[in-house]
Amino acid sequence: WKCSVVDRLIQVRLGPDTRVCTLVVALCALHISVMVFYYLRNSGADGHMQVQAYSTSSPNTTNIELVSPAATTAALIAERRAEDVAEVTEEANGVEAFKTPLEKCPETSPLLVGPLRVEFSDPVDLEQIRQEPLLVEGGHYKPPQCLSVQKVAVIIPYRHREQHLKYWLYYLHPILQRQQLDYGVYIIEQDGEDTFNRAKLLNVGYAEALKDYDYDCFVFSDIDIVPMDDRNMYHCYDQPRHLAVAMDKFGYGLPYNQYFGGVSAMSKDQYLKINGFPNNYWGWGGEDDDIFNRLSIRGMSISRPDVMTGKCKMIHHERDKMNDPNPQRFDRIAHTRETIDTDGINSLTYTVVKVEKDQLFTKITVDIGKP
Repeated sequence: WKCSVVDRLIQVRLGPDTRVCTLVVALCALHISVMVFYYLRNSGADGHMQVQAYSTSSPNTTNIELVSPAATTAALIAERRAEDVAEVTEEANGVEAFKTPLEKCPETSPLLVGPLRVEFSDPVDLEQIRQEPLLVEGGHYKPPQCLSVQKVAVIIPYRHREQHLKYWLYYLHPILQRQQLDYGVYIIEQDGEDTFNRAKLLNVGYAEALKDYDYDCFVFSDIDIVPMDDRNMYHCYDQPRHLAVAMDKFGYGLPYNQYFGGVSAMSKDQYLKINGFPNNYWGWGGEDDDIFNRLSIRGMSISRPDVMTGKCKMIHHERDKMNDPNPQRFDRIAHTRETIDTDGINSLTYTVVKVEKDQLFTKITVDIGKP
């Protein structure tokens, strides 16, 4: 239309001229092309803005391009704090921090490494173990990554085994930490030089540990036994657990099927069900078989890891003084059914002589009397 008007004006003023008309047509075509270009450009821009507006206003869409990464992180922190973040005090360094409530630790810890090289020929440096910042006075540790489903007291009967204690602490603390256990280590030392009584010291350890913390699982371990695989879990199961099932001393096998010595674990309920351990086994031997009898009498069975996982290494040593074989052990084992209700945690008597709180353990020296 514009071209026709311009052509007529030219014809009126200048007269007919084919070349002039051709030029005007070309100008009209150029003008139309420019108009189309700007029209399409404006339409595209409008459409893009509409998409952005929808993306921003949609309740189910987050437009990350509009928010910096730092702002996004701050928003998430603010949201979590508003919903389920509690304020806690870090007693170790006096710093207040916000923490998300921990989830329960997985059934199988992701930190486990499996078979271990255990050697007792080289001296060990416990300072390396003491550098663990979460290991607090008394030998207590909690996993920082998750909430342990059990609170485990590791109880060790003890007397005159300083070098053995160093090896045990050197190997077991890292193992227990990789197992993500909430645990404490209790060394129960028999005072004096009278005949040793392992089972009674274990009862003392149970009673004293509960004064510290609400433990619900108890691992009873000899000082000279170290596991060779960190998958051998030092916690409790549905049935009492025997952990030292394949010691090098016995050719990495059980000496007999009823053997329950070395290292074992019981829940608080399991322990109380058998009235704890017998108090009247003075000297070496017999108490483990009595404990096995108690478990059988109360209708429980022994659970064990497989032989490969349950491998343990013992520190070889001479028999301790005042720990000779108990001559009465066979007679006492034969009468477990008669003594289970009267000889145990309900009849335990002792006197605490001294309590030592080291970063790696709690040592409780006790007077447990004489045979």
